[in-house]
Amino acid sequence: MGRGVLRYAERLRNVSHDETLNVIHNVIHNPGSRPAGASDEASSAEAVRAMFDRIAPRYDLLNHVLSCNVDRTWWWRTARRFRHILERPEARVLDICCGTGDMTMALLRRRPAEAEPVIAADFSEAMLARARVKLAGRGASVIEADAMHLPFADGSLDLITTAFGFRNLVNYRAGLVEFLRVLRPGGEVGILDCSKPGGVVGRVFGFYFRYLLPWVGARISGDAGAYGYLPDSVEGFPPPPVMVELMREAGFVEVSWTPYTFGIAGLWRGRKPFTMEATESTET
Repeated sequence: MGRGVLRYAERLRNVSHDETLNVIHNVIHNPGSRPAGASDEASSAEAVRAMFDRIAPRYDLLNHVLSCNVDRTWWWRTARRFRHILERPEARVLDICCGTGDMTMALLRRRPAEAEPVIAADFSEAMLARARVKLAGRGASVIEADAMHLPFADGSLDLITTAFGFRNLVNYRAGLVEFLRVLRPGGEVGILDCSKPGGVVGRVFGFYFRYLLPWVGARISGDAGAYGYLPDSVEGFPPPPVMVELMREAGFVEVSWTPYTFGIAGLWRGRKPFTMEATESTET
């Protein structure tokens, strides 16, 4: 962990001193999401599950309103990035933390007729109930599953995507290792999630995200806690260069981050190495 933290610090040369210390502290002491009142990984997972069960009825409406419908573009762009996999009928694809199924829908648009079903999985039953309605008859298989303990054999999937769900995992590194486990050699992962842009955009977005978004979200959903958690979860999420390093440390290669809409969101990508690549990487 010591060398890993030094690499994280090296990647934060252009970040303020205070933020650098905050990120390093989070990596060491808070390796994943910690909602208010949660004391460990088990209580954090249960708090996140209960929160999404509560806000499920208004989840889609709030996503579109709070993002001004830009979220649709982010899903489509993410699916397009993986069209080389999605176009293969035999490819096994998992959309984990699928919520109500919007990312899954974007993936399905890229799938040929008679392709293997896209697996849409989440651990919130209330979210899945809405996903089942939305995805009915569209070539998806909807299952309940926890991203930290995926019900798939080692090396059995070609692509894993997750849209605005990874940030809620109780242990980011353990989640990445679990993704790596179930991917086939050469398989890919795509993590679409929020980030904090810099400059003027960052200041404007920060004000909106910290103050206006929770206020609007609480009034539409009736759940102030959930939309107070949202900015806190983004604040505690590793910045893009740190997330890239976490993915590399977990074992992924060809890791990259592509910012969307001035860096408000972005796509992290990585590939599971083939055996020879993994050996060469270790020797290096």
